[in-house]
Amino acid sequence: MTAKDVLVQGVDDLLEPFQTACKPVSEFRVGTEAEKFGWLAQEAKPLPFQGEISVQSVLQQLQQFGWQPEREHPQGEVISLSKDSASITLEPAGQLELSGAPFDSVHKTAAEFDQHFSELHALSKALGITWISLGFHPFATQDQLPHVPKLRYGIMERYLPTRGSRALDMMRRTCTVQANLDFASEDDAMRKLRVSLALQPIVTGMFANSPFYEGRLGERASERADVWLNMDPSRTGLLPFAWEKDMSFRKYVEWALDAPMFLIKRNDKVIANTTQTFREYLQHGAHGERATSTDWRTHLNTLFPEARLKNTLEMRGADAQGRALTVALPALWKGLLYSDSALRRAESLITPLSADIVQRARPEITRRGLQATLLGQPLAHWASEVVQIARAGLEELDVRNERGENESVYLDPLERLVREGRCPADVLRSEVRGAGDFTARVVSLTAV
Repeated sequence: MTAKDVLVQGVDDLLEPFQTACKPVSEFRVGTEAEKFGWLAQEAKPLPFQGEISVQSVLQQLQQFGWQPEREHPQGEVISLSKDSASITLEPAGQLELSGAPFDSVHKTAAEFDQHFSELHALSKALGITWISLGFHPFATQDQLPHVPKLRYGIMERYLPTRGSRALDMMRRTCTVQANLDFASEDDAMRKLRVSLALQPIVTGMFANSPFYEGRLGERASERADVWLNMDPSRTGLLPFAWEKDMSFRKYVEWALDAPMFLIKRNDKVIANTTQTFREYLQHGAHGERATSTDWRTHLNTLFPEARLKNTLEMRGADAQGRALTVALPALWKGLLYSDSALRRAESLITPLSADIVQRARPEITRRGLQATLLGQPLAHWASEVVQIARAGLEELDVRNERGENESVYLDPLERLVREGRCPADVLRSEVRGAGDFTARVVSLTAV
């Protein structure tokens, strides 16, 4: 237990991460996280973790741009980098993730990602590394991918396959783009959580971008979304209880308490603890340890619903994208959730939807993207409404860049696709069919 850590005395203590996250609207920010796969085009294989040209060498060279290395323990490999309020981290198979700083404008997010890609390109071209931004690895089988020696990943790789048939795919073959947003109060957080959960599968269809599977065209617009339909149901999904009008921080805590744990971390030591829920750990302890505030925050990070409540609200439904649509995601959610009038319109839009109705639509959405249906309407119809609400919200907020553009400009490429009734996967399919060199064509279309 660290000096800043405290023992949890009861359920009331578990509300603290959410209560202390409430902030004035003037302090609202948006953070963006985006992942990508490293690929060695000449050798046609995934970027290894170690070696002369590897994930490790990329992390080493990124330090020339002011990024500071971080290790889990003094003898460990570099597994992340930090600079200012941003970080570069690794997923279990070496997927590289930029966890961007929380900004007061999407314009700053766009500049941050431009800078990130500029730094990556400066070093990757000479090394022969291409970065592929898709929701699911287009070529690799599980045994072709490296392993990142992060302490909790070994526990997860052993435990999660007992809870879901595609758990290893989730960890090792998927990439996402995620937007993190703030809330002002418990009521504000619950309104935003319900809207986010209801709209998340629609956003999944809009951003479906993983139509490939092990070197061929797959059966789904979003292979990544299908992975999440086959994951541990105790920690994933649409949280039907959160759709009720009496939803509260305490109800989220009660749900999280009954989710199985992964581990207990003490300094540089990790103890597997997959046989208890957090409620059981709180009541009885384990391995000579008692539940602390840090244990609780760690546990919250091991829950993966489509919209996740922590010190921010995390929007988790989208496949990884190229640069333009990467920035469109935080713009979309900011427009929907940070304008009072847009949030009310979004609440009105989802009135006919229930968790059961939306859940039943999810398998078709994974297969067909915007060509799926929801309540008898094409998903493209719902998506068009969502984009219009978000655009109106951003225009109302009216945060402008040096060219006088407000943040709705980042919705333009998304709106064009929605108007055509297409998701990114549809575009890729049309471009790849008939290609002489399938691998080279996919890489050229999806490199960032």
